[in-house]
Amino acid sequence: MDEPTVNELVREWIEGWIVSRGAADPVDEPWGWRIDVGQPRQVARHVLPEPAEADVRTLVAATTAPGTWLKLFADDDTVRPWLGPGWHYDVPGHLMTVPLAPGRPSAPAGYTLTGWERGGVVRALVRTEDGRFAARGQLAVTGASAVADQIETDPAHRRRGLGSVVMRALQDAGHRAGAGTGILVATPEGRALYSALGWSVRAPMASLYYAPQGDGPADA
Repeated sequence: MDEPTVNELVREWIEGWIVSRGAADPVDEPWGWRIDVGQPRQVARHVLPEPAEADVRTLVAATTAPGTWLKLFADDDTVRPWLGPGWHYDVPGHLMTVPLAPGRPSAPAGYTLTGWERGGVVRALVRTEDGRFAARGQLAVTGASAVADQIETDPAHRRRGLGSVVMRALQDAGHRAGAGTGILVATPEGRALYSALGWSVRAPMASLYYAPQGDGPADA
């Protein structure tokens, strides 16, 4: 069986992301997809799995609404010459995949791991013994793939293996739900963790937002 293309993986990532975030269904465009997100600082996003200079320049020129995002599956330096005033880089991303396998982990001493499913999204939560937040993550299963999203560890509890606990719990949940492939977009910091868990980088992603007055980024 042939490996899925980046275009196919991006589409699967979108399907899981919109379930995870409660965003609108993607609208097909000649260059990729447009998604209404509906947040004050992230109104909509344009996703281009194979960005061409002409398409990016057209989108940049047509954008007037702050809170518009571009997700371009290319590295930052490639797309930099195509941008105009008011566009800002967010943290770069890395499209990653992993074959899902069973193996529910246990939380380390001093922590508890719980999980639940609501609306097609599985959540994993790690807390301290006295109930304080330590780490979390969620996973949207959409058929043969499952998209991990919003993986977070409290700074006070980092470097204790909690991110690995969350990811292994989500990977196990995705496998049990019938998905075969895990997909996510990682930050540079997260890439190291996911690589250690067997995830492979499939493509870079430049993440940009339009803020003509210099407003900061939203939760992407």
